[in-house]
Amino acid sequence: MTNIEANPFPSSEERRAMGRARRKQMKRQTHGEWTAKLRRHDPLELMAASMKGRVASLVPLKYERMMASPFGYFRGAVPVMSADLALLPNTGILNQICGDAHVRNLGAYAAPDGRLVFDINDFDETMRAPFEWDLKRLATSLILAAREAGDSERSAHESVLAFLAHYRRCARMFAAMPVLEVARYQVHRLARASLISGVLRKAERATPQHSLAALTVQEKSGARVFREERPVLWRVKGAAARAVLESLREYNESLLPERRHTLSQYHPVDVCFKVVGTGSVGTRDYCVYMEGNGESDPLFLQIKEEPGAAYAPYLEAEQTVLHRGRAVAEGQRAMQMQSDPFLGWTTLDGREYLVRQLNDHKASIEVEDLKGAGLLAYAELCGELLARGHARSGDVQLILGYLGRGQSFAGAVAGFAEAYAAQTERDWQALRKARRVRKAGAVTAK
Repeated sequence: MTNIEANPFPSSEERRAMGRARRKQMKRQTHGEWTAKLRRHDPLELMAASMKGRVASLVPLKYERMMASPFGYFRGAVPVMSADLALLPNTGILNQICGDAHVRNLGAYAAPDGRLVFDINDFDETMRAPFEWDLKRLATSLILAAREAGDSERSAHESVLAFLAHYRRCARMFAAMPVLEVARYQVHRLARASLISGVLRKAERATPQHSLAALTVQEKSGARVFREERPVLWRVKGAAARAVLESLREYNESLLPERRHTLSQYHPVDVCFKVVGTGSVGTRDYCVYMEGNGESDPLFLQIKEEPGAAYAPYLEAEQTVLHRGRAVAEGQRAMQMQSDPFLGWTTLDGREYLVRQLNDHKASIEVEDLKGAGLLAYAELCGELLARGHARSGDVQLILGYLGRGQSFAGAVAGFAEAYAAQTERDWQALRKARRVRKAGAVTAK
């Protein structure tokens, strides 16, 4: 294998050879292995540990959302899957990964020029890690989503193979392209995919004005403020609100100068606490309602706590002393072709936060739509977008060299996805049972 120290600029072919050499470290067929006997941890204890430091009153809500379905559990159980993946051998081909790659973490949003784009759009768990961890998580999500939508096992299996085949096909395409073309590569199949067209139409309606109507009310005084919808939305006032607004000073410094100028033309009106997602429930999440040229020109900023990637304990060598909000923002910029122009970071009460626009033309797929031909088309799109993200932020030559031309890698990952989907269903049942016992115990204690 070529010594990078001796040759700081290895050729594309030399890097592909390095990728092929990694097959000795981990045979491609090995990716199919999974058994719960490998576990040195209790999934329920891992989940409980991950709740430490969260808003205690919201923890039951997170469990409630996880208990809704196996896919709901999967969305909230990144700490469990990260620990499970760390038990297995890996390729050692490190890349910026999304970290929480699943079918609902791709979606539409507004690009800096106002056009709607469709891409990976959740990076709370992003970090440098083995590239295949993203593939295994997204493949498992396809199985679980298909089952939740009522699709057949055959269709679910074929969707995973289509996802992996398209990932490899696109990796091969990106490996042959000039670097700058990879950096600005756009996915052109969106307009032809009816499923995605529906998401884009929904995103068109998710304007700041729509958020204004959905999230705020007008008081008798005429002032517009956030509405109260506890336990998922409530106003923040007094010293707490002032602390949130003060954190925008640090955030402002994280923006490009031209973005700072745009932001300076908006003034804050109100602050709220808003519960979002499944995995993030219990973390601190604030929203600031701002106005530019009057009430008809609203801007909503989301200030989202980033406690750290679930993978970090298993990849200590890859950790650097970096503000976690900044790490998420930079990981997102690395993988996305176009990112939110107001993406940045800040610190509040010693905790690290990502800052971005809230619901600016954002929309994602509905699980019930993932059936048959729609599931297959969506799986291919997932492969293309993930391959682009990995090619933008890592070394696609290494990845391509490892994948090769055969079906051994895809077949193995598909086997893993099916086994891990079954494991997820067992873990979900265990969680439901444990929470029922806990609830019954609490009632008895009264």
